[in-house]
Amino acid sequence: MKRSKQALAIAVGATVVLLALDLGTKEWASGALSIEHPGTPPEVCAEPGRNQRLRGESVVLVEGLLELSYAENCGAAFGLLNDSAAWVRKSVFGLAAVAAAVFLFLFFVQGKGGALFAYSVPLVVSGAVGNLADRVRLGYVVDFIRVHYDEPFDLLWWHFDRFEYPTFNVADITITIGVVLLVLDGIVEERRLKREAQAGKREGKVADAEPEQDAGAKETTSKAGGKGGKAKRAKGAKEGKRPAPSAKDAGADAGTAPDEAPASEAEPDRA
Repeated sequence: MKRSKQALAIAVGATVVLLALDLGTKEWASGALSIEHPGTPPEVCAEPGRNQRLRGESVVLVEGLLELSYAENCGAAFGLLNDSAAWVRKSVFGLAAVAAAVFLFLFFVQGKGGALFAYSVPLVVSGAVGNLADRVRLGYVVDFIRVHYDEPFDLLWWHFDRFEYPTFNVADITITIGVVLLVLDGIVEERRLKREAQAGKREGKVADAEPEQDAGAKETTSKAGGKGGKAKRAKGAKEGKRPAPSAKDAGADAGTAPDEAPASEAEPDRA
């Protein structure tokens, strides 16, 4: 079942809002957290660590854990493919972004997936388009959210001197959340299809059993009717064999009253 035009409008609107949030925060980070490179800036993504803009003063949100710090990412989300050739990055990222946007919205319109899939579409599409827009405009993606821990610590059997998570942006967050929702939707939909298949099997068994029950009931009714017919025929036969009354019996019954009549008539002669 296809989704309604209203649902499509909401998905497109959410995508636009998230895309504006991503591009707006990147623009803010470029102006507030970085400064222009003095002289001629280096070639875009030509050498790792040499940025088009220099990192400025960071904004600390949680001391020793979370801060806003400017970075340029020539790779994918969280710095993936950062050292690959420029044509590889542009080809992979451009095709991936366009394919994600087209196919996800196509599946959305066709009614594929459940509620979690519908929520994931604006998240993934806005993030993919937002990072693609940076690569088209700048040749790199602006990142500015830095999570780190500079003190040594132990985690289960491992010891770490420090922890540094790849710097990311709003688009990376929305893509990650959207992918998680896609995975969860796939799990939920698979379980739903299994339940429907099991329910269909049970209904099929019930439907197959009903004709057998009807046939058994008809056979029982037929046998009962046959027995009833035989009983009626036997009763009729017995009634037909009962003997008819004899002439003697009929005469005795009819002649009793006339024999008494002459005796009563002779009594006057005696007087």
